[in-house]
Amino acid sequence: MAVLCGAAVHADPLAEPHLDIIPRTAQEAARIADVTAPVTSFDAAAPFEEMSAGAATVRARTNADAFSLPSGNIAFEDELKFKVGNGLFRKLWVSSPSSTLASDGLGPLYNARSCQRCHLKDGRGHPPEGPEDSAVSMFLRVSIPGTEADAIAGIEDYIATLPEPTYGSQLQDFSLPGHAAEYRLQITYEEVTVPLSDGEVATLRQPTFTAADLGYGPLHPDAMLSPRVAPQMIGLGLLEAVPAADIVAGADPDDADGDGISGRANIVWSTEFDQPMLGRFGLKAGNPTIREQSASAFVGDIGISNPLFAAASGECTDLQADCMAAPNGADDDRVYEIDAEGLELVTFYSRNLAVPKRRDVDDPEVLRGKEVFYTTGCTACHTPSFVTHRLRDQPEQSFQLIWPYTDLLLHDMGEGLADHRPEVRATGYEWRTPPLWGIGLTEQVSGHSYFLHDGRARSLLEAVLWHGGEAQGARDAVVEMPAADRAALIRFLESL
Repeated sequence: MAVLCGAAVHADPLAEPHLDIIPRTAQEAARIADVTAPVTSFDAAAPFEEMSAGAATVRARTNADAFSLPSGNIAFEDELKFKVGNGLFRKLWVSSPSSTLASDGLGPLYNARSCQRCHLKDGRGHPPEGPEDSAVSMFLRVSIPGTEADAIAGIEDYIATLPEPTYGSQLQDFSLPGHAAEYRLQITYEEVTVPLSDGEVATLRQPTFTAADLGYGPLHPDAMLSPRVAPQMIGLGLLEAVPAADIVAGADPDDADGDGISGRANIVWSTEFDQPMLGRFGLKAGNPTIREQSASAFVGDIGISNPLFAAASGECTDLQADCMAAPNGADDDRVYEIDAEGLELVTFYSRNLAVPKRRDVDDPEVLRGKEVFYTTGCTACHTPSFVTHRLRDQPEQSFQLIWPYTDLLLHDMGEGLADHRPEVRATGYEWRTPPLWGIGLTEQVSGHSYFLHDGRARSLLEAVLWHGGEAQGARDAVVEMPAADRAALIRFLESL
């Protein structure tokens, strides 16, 4: 990746060219400051708190479709667009050449045949649960260290990395006939016991990830691997509509206030807009928009070329000659394997997957758990609420009070969760704070209760106990608090 020059690198990284914004008035700014002010009373739920996504919130279903509904305020005429996008999201791609010209172009190397195969029921993926379980919702990212010459001008603190020369930027565990898969994901776990207060004990599992059965020779000796489980899809359009300035206002990279929390913004290069932008999406906030996140997943996970990432051979590299030369779905009549219209439909679908309404917000144990969450310091990273931009062309996301419980910033989570692989400005210890809305419905939607970037945590309590680094103090407080408060904290999280 060479240094990029030109006027674009001087663009304001907090600019939001993907949004058609109506500026806030002074009166609106004052109202927003009031409704998003820190909560100080825990006797009852805050006004509108059960409406996690504002007017876009939907009734919480009791089945696995709870994450698959359109925004609650979507116009009737846009529901068809949402459903067509859903069809593309679920579509199984096939190899080329094929009689199904609108669906061919898979691979030759791939992690899944559809978006839905990783984001199970639009929810969270999981690591393989046994030797016969194909890891369709988890893969390993890979890169090698770069040099100063590989940095991107205009992005301060950029950590230069390059794709692994043979295997690219992620490893694919599936391939078309006649091609070797790149690897087999192998995971082993070591049990770690954590004593808790009141005689309770928790058991964590420490994973070790191995890229076994490499199909194209050994990895570069400096290769850095990072396991990634597909995150849930709900509320993405609302997160995209949170003002960049409001997100960055929460950053404290030098810990000026001395609270031990040093959130940082990931500023990334936008392929779509050819300029630096605030990263919001991905486990390390490596993508700036839903469209770009979708496009990169198409080419990297499925091997489908598109207007932003035009490689018809997907993640194949120059050292995989047969892969590069394989038939693909692009031809004179079809420049990309999914065109701009198809990509926009998938983007619209992803933007409008609704957040379910919270449950039991006034339950006494939930309220006690909320108080524990706030007073323990969890809100230093899991910012409870924002108000989105006013938008001219996205009424579903326009000017909504939302409760995502994330600051969308990077935080050092300590050695226990470190992957030691940087991504743009994110170090090998940093992760983006994940949104917590909907987290209590994970098992209902996805059929499991695995959490964190690699699915190692088998429960919400285990996920909390893996927190380190900036969150070490909050984690230790959870270990030491009375068992009843710990249970109430989990009950609160389950209500989100």
